[in-house]
Amino acid sequence: MHIDRDSPRLPRRHVLRGLGVALALPFLDIMRPARAAAAGPTGRSVFIYLPNGVNTLDWQITEAGRNYALSKTLAPLAAFRDRFTPISGLYHPHGLGHHHNCRKIWLTGGKLGDTERNTISVDQLIAAKTAPLTRFTSLELSNQGASLAWNGDGIQLPAQGNPGVAFREMFQEPAGGADAQRRRLARKASILDAVLDQARGLERQLGSDDRGRLDQYLTSVREVEVRTERADRWLDTPRPTIAPDVAARLDRAVSLEQLGEDLRTMYDIIVLAFQTDMTRVVTFSTGEEGQGPAVPEAGVKQDRHSLSHHNGNPTLMADLTTSDTFNVQQLAYLLGRLAEVRDAEGPLLDSSIVVFGSGMAFGHSHGNANLPIVLAGGSSLGLKHGGHVDYNRRGEFAGYTLSDPGKHYAICHRPVNPRAHFSNLLLTVAQRMGVETDAFADANGIISEVVA
Repeated sequence: MHIDRDSPRLPRRHVLRGLGVALALPFLDIMRPARAAAAGPTGRSVFIYLPNGVNTLDWQITEAGRNYALSKTLAPLAAFRDRFTPISGLYHPHGLGHHHNCRKIWLTGGKLGDTERNTISVDQLIAAKTAPLTRFTSLELSNQGASLAWNGDGIQLPAQGNPGVAFREMFQEPAGGADAQRRRLARKASILDAVLDQARGLERQLGSDDRGRLDQYLTSVREVEVRTERADRWLDTPRPTIAPDVAARLDRAVSLEQLGEDLRTMYDIIVLAFQTDMTRVVTFSTGEEGQGPAVPEAGVKQDRHSLSHHNGNPTLMADLTTSDTFNVQQLAYLLGRLAEVRDAEGPLLDSSIVVFGSGMAFGHSHGNANLPIVLAGGSSLGLKHGGHVDYNRRGEFAGYTLSDPGKHYAICHRPVNPRAHFSNLLLTVAQRMGVETDAFADANGIISEVVA
C-alpha cells in the first residue's frame, strides 16, 4: 500500500455528516501534513494603522535594548513585554513631508504624489503566498472607510467598516445555499467574459495613454475573475460553525461613539478568522488621516486629527495621549486574545505577526520620521522580542530630550539614521511569512534585531 507522507492523516476541511447536518471541524494535529509539520507552523499577519501620529513625548521610549522602561502610552503592553518589540527611528523616505499620503504608502513604501500610481502593499505580497490555503485571500477592515491594502497594480482594495457585515461575509452560508451562489457566480463570470471580449476589441483602437488606463481596469476585472473562480471552488466546503453566543456578539454594527467596543469587536473577528483559518492576512485601518475617531468613553470628544494639531496646548496634548493610550489598550486586548486562543500548533500569538503603528510621528507639523511602531508575536515564525530597537542611536545623536519638545520633534521630521527605512520591517515580516524575496519597495535590509 502506498502511503503519501505529504498528505494529512485527516483532510484539513474534513466535515462530520449525519442526520442532514454538516459540521466543519477545527484545525487538529491530525490534519497537518508531515511535510507541513516539518516546514514550520502556519503563519498569520495583521497590520493595524493608527492615524495622525501620536503624542511622541509620552510615546517615546528613551532606553535602547532589553533594560528599557515602558513609556506612559505603551504601559498597557507590560504583560506582553517578552512578546513585543517597540521600534524607534524608522521612516518612509517618500513619506517625508506628506500629510495625506502617509497612510496610503504605509504598507507599500511607494512614491505616491499627484500622478504616481501606488505599488503593491506587503499584505498582498504575503496574501499571494497564503491565498491557496484559505477561503479568503485576505481581510480588509477600516472603521472610517479607507483600506491599507493595494494590489500589484497599485489599485486600492475595498475595506469593510461594519463588523457585523464582515462577520456574515466570512462565516454565514449564502442565502439559498451553494447552488444559488454557484448560479450567481456563473452569471458574474459570464458578465466578466463579455466585458473582457469587448475590451480586447476596443484595445486596438486606443492610444498609448488610453491603453494604459484600460489595462489597469482589465487588471481589476481579472482579479475579480480569479476571486470568482476561487469562491466557486470553496462552495462545497461548509463554513465553520460558530457558537451562537459568539455569533451574537460579533454579528452587529457598533457605533464609533463606542470606539472600544468597535475595536474589540473587530479584533475578535480577526482572532476568529485566524482560529478558523478563513484567512491568514488582515489589514485594519482604525481611522482616516484627516479624521481619526474621538474616544468618548475616555472623555476625549475631539477627533485625532484635531488633537494632533495641538500647537503645544497642554489640554489637547493630554487628550491625544489619552487617545493613544486607549488605542494601545485595545491592542493589548488583541494580543491577549491571540495568546489565549490555541490551535494545534499552540497560542495563535506565536504564529501571528502583529504590526501596529502610524505613518506619521508628530502630527502637528506632519513629521513623518521616527514612526511610532510596535511589532508583536511570531515567535514560532522566527521573531524574538523583549528589547527596544532604537535606530535613533547613531552618530552625534545625544539622546532624547523630552523636556525640550523642540529638540525631540526635530527627529520626528528628519531621520537620525537615513538607512532606517520602514520597508525594512515590511520585508522582515514578509520573509517570516514565507515570502521568498530579498527586496520590497525601498528596503535596504531587514530588522535583524528581531530575527531569532
